[in-house]
Amino acid sequence: MNSEIFWNASLSEMKQGFVENDESYVCLLCGKIVEKGIIYTSGGVLYEACRFIKIHISDEHGSVFKYLSNLDKKFTGITDHQSKLIQLFYQGKDDESVRLEMEIGSAATIRHHRFVLREKERQAKVFLAMMELLRERDVHAPAMVEIPATAKMVDDRYNITIEEQKKVLEKLFPHGPEGRLERFPIKEKQKIIVLREIVKRFDPERSYCEREINELLKPVFDDFATIRRYLIEYGFMTRNADGSIYRTTSGFKE
Repeated sequence: MNSEIFWNASLSEMKQGFVENDESYVCLLCGKIVEKGIIYTSGGVLYEACRFIKIHISDEHGSVFKYLSNLDKKFTGITDHQSKLIQLFYQGKDDESVRLEMEIGSAATIRHHRFVLREKERQAKVFLAMMELLRERDVHAPAMVEIPATAKMVDDRYNITIEEQKKVLEKLFPHGPEGRLERFPIKEKQKIIVLREIVKRFDPERSYCEREINELLKPVFDDFATIRRYLIEYGFMTRNADGSIYRTTSGFKE
């Protein structure tokens, strides 16, 4: 995923799961780029770019709703319990079915949960409007480093300004960001800055096996296994259950 594009997307773009620019469509969920003017094939059928990006989202991610509802609660602002309720409502289940599946005492409790969710929706709209107005006036707000949407345990470690990032990279990559890492930092913020820089060396459009990951990390740092582990732990890469396929999740190519 390209976190910057994801967080800067409008509500309508986030709902559809992709953004459009002059030359392509970009999936907000994984960063896949579908170029305009090219005919794509899926299941033996030919599709133009706009239709194909929608098919990609359906085939690879299930749905935009599924992806968003599975984000960390630090991003959604709802509890795990509320997330499960919303998923069941989205599936079209009636209140009695939801009550039974969630083992909730009464239909009145379900109605209360629906009321609470509507209240959160209204609050979110007001908050979004306030932040839009603030952004237009707050000239002193520091530029912040984007947080990958797949980041785990999001907390103050990710509260990093662009200026902080610049200083750390100059210190730990003395020969430039394409060179070797001098040492792997102990401080949490510095770890995130370093990992964010290292993940740029990977192509967000492709998958890697572990051997390929190791080969790309060896020139960066001798203890490449530690770097590989932290890239996954901090949400900059994912791997499948058997560890055979790795993909970047941040899309921080600049």
